[in-house]
Amino acid sequence: MIKNIIFDFGDIFINLDKQAPLLEMAKFGFTELTPELATIFKEYEMGLMESDEFVNRLQGIFTNASKDQIKDAWNSIILDFPEERLEFIEKLKSDNKYRLFLLSNTNDLHIDKVKESMGLERFNRFKNCFEVFYLSQEMKMRKPNADIYEFVLKENELNANETFFLDDTKENTDAASKLGIHCWNLQVGKEDVLETLSHL
Repeated sequence: MIKNIIFDFGDIFINLDKQAPLLEMAKFGFTELTPELATIFKEYEMGLMESDEFVNRLQGIFTNASKDQIKDAWNSIILDFPEERLEFIEKLKSDNKYRLFLLSNTNDLHIDKVKESMGLERFNRFKNCFEVFYLSQEMKMRKPNADIYEFVLKENELNANETFFLDDTKENTDAASKLGIHCWNLQVGKEDVLETLSHL
């Protein structure tokens, strides 16, 4: 019996354009995700560097880009947050049937952009739906590493077999399922978080 639901954030609640940052960065020299860039992105998501250092590191690679151009390109991933998804999670919270958690790989620049895009009032309505609002950069951990799921289970005294996790990245749901967590790898564009209860 499912008692706990852990939700991802991007492309589950807020829509993302995952190609947009790559297309924007191509304007100032990006051609492929090099090992160096992949490391910088992962370290930033894990809170291992501040936003200023992150932008400076990218500016060291893309020397003809301004700081604002880099920030704008990085944040171009963030799109809209449909109102029906906010109403869905608020109703789920008010029903008080499940313990609700958010677990997102993200970073300070993206969260600042989300607050700006949603407006603080809507962002706080959303955040208040969850018992804990876990962000990778604050945890110094990221999905799909097993330690992040183990931490959430242990800290909240959750049983894996009573816990449901949904994420749009198969790598993330595969890792969680190995720990005995029930998972739904949501197919973006074909499925919607509004269908969650039919998957429990």
